[in-house]
Amino acid sequence: QVQLVESGGGLMQAGGSLRLSCAASGRTFETYTMAWFRQAPGEEREFVATISWSRGSTYYAESVKGRFTISRDNAKNTVYLQMNSLKPEDTAVYYCAARGGGLAKPYPEYEYWGQGTQVTVPS
Repeated sequence: QVQLVESGGGLMQAGGSLRLSCAASGRTFETYTMAWFRQAPGEEREFVATISWSRGSTYYAESVKGRFTISRDNAKNTVYLQMNSLKPEDTAVYYCAARGGGLAKPYPEYEYWGQGTQVTVPS
């Protein structure tokens, strides 16, 4: 069982940066694939980025590649999403997710979810 709590969201002007954190509970955090998703009002939940348990593999959505970086610190049971060059279209609730298998993009593949943190980039 894994419990996830996100933090770090907020209001940021276009071109700025934010870092999201996701603190996980559970003794086997280091064995889980972690990911970030986002959901804008009226839209489906969208894959953003994922990182393997060993931190050796990452995968990004095309819309954030080169601007966002996912990382994890297994000693701190925490995964991060560094978001640079923010755009208004990045506005959404960002969710942290975990799964016991390998890298995956579809959100139904993920077993555990946080409550989400709002990121707003005004146009």
